Amino acid sequence: MDGYNFVSLAGIFVLLGIAWVLSANRRNMNWRVIGWGVGLQFLVGAFIFVVPAGARAFLIVNDVVVKILESAGKGAYFVFGRLALGPGQVSESGEESIGFILAFQAFPTIIFFSSMLAVLYHIGVMPRLIKVFAKVFTRLMRVSGAESLATASNIFVGVESNLTIKPYLARLTPSELCTVLTAGMATVASNVLALYVLTLQKQFPTIAGHLVSASLLSAPAALIMSKILLPETGTPETLGLHVEPYYERDGGLFEAIINGSNAGVRMIAGIVALLVAVLGLVALVNLVLSNAGNFVNPLLGAKGQWSLDGLFGYLFYPLTLVLGVPTDDAGVVSRIVGERLIVTEVAAYGHLGAAMQQGLLAHPRSAVIAAYALCGFAHIASMAIFVGSVCALAPQCTRNIGPVAVRALVAANLACLMTACVAGTFFNENSILLGGS
Repeated sequence: MDGYNFVSLAGIFVLLGIAWVLSANRRNMNWRVIGWGVGLQFLVGAFIFVVPAGARAFLIVNDVVVKILESAGKGAYFVFGRLALGPGQVSESGEESIGFILAFQAFPTIIFFSSMLAVLYHIGVMPRLIKVFAKVFTRLMRVSGAESLATASNIFVGVESNLTIKPYLARLTPSELCTVLTAGMATVASNVLALYVLTLQKQFPTIAGHLVSASLLSAPAALIMSKILLPETGTPETLGLHVEPYYERDGGLFEAIINGSNAGVRMIAGIVALLVAVLGLVALVNLVLSNAGNFVNPLLGAKGQWSLDGLFGYLFYPLTLVLGVPTDDAGVVSRIVGERLIVTEVAAYGHLGAAMQQGLLAHPRSAVIAAYALCGFAHIASMAIFVGSVCALAPQCTRNIGPVAVRALVAANLACLMTACVAGTFFNENSILLGGS
């Protein structure tokens, strides 16, 4: 381990300290959740980054995801032609790619992955996987079965995870509700994970494996941070119990494929609407800030253009240093990680890919840490989506969900940063897991 690895290790405890300072009840800490949560993160991190068998498994997962993405591309190419070819790809008929186009190359994979997940649900694979992870969380951390199940579900799916605990949603304690929301925002869904892979794959060949490991690491981190920020003061109905996932089974395999693909289309529509609206509003805010800066800077004798990403760069700079990012890259990474809170992780990953392509990151560890830190729906738009989902399924939660949701958003951001610290702790510049990044 070098100096930066130790900085990342210390960063884990700094983030835990920040969460404790922001806690609603500092004297009521669930040390079992904290201890086992940190232990599980170290265990997964060491297995992936240090153990040779873990590294080989990581590369196998990366290759599997890449092959699945290639399969997804076949359908997109049939519909969109060469527009669906990624940078450097050549079709069987000899057509060459015209470059990366988000709408025609990345978005179609969401439809494919949504259908594939629906099939895995229908044949019973996904419920079994979710139950395995839920049992681990319930048994080791002594949290409720409902919040364990929701957290485990979020490793694989997004807002749909709330459906798995639909019978219990209305009776969750505030602490359980915070955990459910935090887990949703601290992780990413498998179907949109493909979007990030396509965004970064050219600059970061093993990004698929890193994003899968980030999803695994963020689940226990979400439990830790949510239970520190809003400790349990009640008695959960499913405390210590193993809960069966609730889901509405499709009538047949083709119905599952149809419903899954339709869900993917709806998700794409939501992502497109968010990107168009949020990025447009950010550009408007930047215009206002720029004009304000042009007026104020001469009065103060200051230089530089005012912008939203510049503001986030200043706010997140100390946290970026805590993650173990070298000072040479901390300014760039802090802007990218900070802007995720507003412009969503989709745009932030795009900016990370652009920064890598332009050679703005001098150290390989900076790209790895940033990729892990961004792997979560920890932004304001996502908070609204998850809150809306919970309230739609359990209207009884509407009255008191506002303050809980804000704490969950803070907890989710801290969880993502904690996952990045774990990656930074075990990072090795000579590791085969970099794959040329």
